[in-house]
Amino acid sequence: MPENILVVDDEKLIRWSLQEFLQRQGYEVTTAADGEQALRAIAEDTFDAVLLDYKLPDIDGLELIRRIRDERKLQVPIIMITSHSSVENAVAAMKVGCSDYLTKPFRNEDVGLRLGKVLETRRLRQEIQHLKKDQIERFGGRIIGNSRAMQQILALVDRILPLGTATILIQGESGTGKDVLAKHIHYGGPRAEQPFVNITCTALPESLLESELFGHEKGSFTDAKAQKKGLFEIADRGTLFLDEIGDMSLYLQSKLLRFLEERAFRRVGGQKDLKVDVRVIAATNRDLRKLVEKEQFREDLYFRLKVIPILLPPLRERSEDIPLLIERFIGDFNREFKKNVKGVAPALLRRLLEYQWPGNIRELRNTIERAMILATEDMLGAEDMPLDLIDETSQEPSVSGSLKLTRKGINLEMLEKDLVCQALRLTRGNQTQAGRLLGLNRDQVRYRVEKFRLTVADDGESAGGNGGQS
Repeated sequence: MPENILVVDDEKLIRWSLQEFLQRQGYEVTTAADGEQALRAIAEDTFDAVLLDYKLPDIDGLELIRRIRDERKLQVPIIMITSHSSVENAVAAMKVGCSDYLTKPFRNEDVGLRLGKVLETRRLRQEIQHLKKDQIERFGGRIIGNSRAMQQILALVDRILPLGTATILIQGESGTGKDVLAKHIHYGGPRAEQPFVNITCTALPESLLESELFGHEKGSFTDAKAQKKGLFEIADRGTLFLDEIGDMSLYLQSKLLRFLEERAFRRVGGQKDLKVDVRVIAATNRDLRKLVEKEQFREDLYFRLKVIPILLPPLRERSEDIPLLIERFIGDFNREFKKNVKGVAPALLRRLLEYQWPGNIRELRNTIERAMILATEDMLGAEDMPLDLIDETSQEPSVSGSLKLTRKGINLEMLEKDLVCQALRLTRGNQTQAGRLLGLNRDQVRYRVEKFRLTVADDGESAGGNGGQS
């Protein structure tokens, strides 16, 4: 669709000349002889740019610009046309929102070049605004979950979203969605229109990471041929997401601590403190408390980061959220692959609920993506799934004939205790999942854990106390 240009000039020959030239360039053109005609045209139509003469019969160009900006609330680019003797007026027009200016006499080719530049700038701004809006829509309401753990997290996030300042530490296993939660916090809060800058702390060696985060001055090291802004400066008024913060070196931890305490930093090789307004969200899949105990992570930084701590549970501990996540992913991939898959076959859903998902949400998403690519029916089935997942979830327990009672007898309680221990080991201590393996509910599993005085270590190994008999 051709772009629409409004030409405002009281000289009929100039209006006609510009209209003929711009129409040959592929633009649609409307003309106006004075300010009131221009305002009526703007009220009746939408324009992509305005060519405006400074001297008009009724109002001058400055007043018309103010009325376009204030009364009509338009941010359309405006090019002022003025005489050599009133360049200072053109400069004044730039201050009130004019995009560029031309002096009379001018060549039509110059008009075409100036107009092309302001329209290209407008297109780029619109594209950026569209991308920001898309990000806000995608991540502002991206987090879903009906499980108790996720409802508690979402309630906490709802309380901190309006603030936009507190430092946040997100912990959880790989694939639990730490980056998605960070984007949800950014795009759902007051900083949504500002940059979201993401860096993985393990992606670069220490020397390059320092320069990437804080920037450097020209000549500060061998390859520093020009001054460079760091991510803290780029993220000004927005959010800096530091992923895998647990792997940051102690040296950089001290520099990050100083920024969090003083909101100031220096570029590499710099002598001047720079201040920026940045919210920091850090994430890690490591246990920072244990790293502190091993002196691999600064304790003062740990406490400075966890102003708002959020622990994302692994997917195996929130299996009730799996159907919701599957529904979301199917919707996403239907749009991406132009398909119309309606859901997952019940038998497959049961298997997906039984699977332990060591890769968490990332693994679930990749599994659904693969299935969507291969799917030929409107319901996903086992034939669309990876073989290892199907093999693992298809091993039904067999009791009949697997155990024979001899004349020596058997200790039934010890057998029961052993089965509960096995189930807890397989589910890494998750009592709800262990119950599914045993055909019990969570309360029944908890009763047996207390009865046999079982404990579950960090590695998921179950151990029994001395009170095995009741």
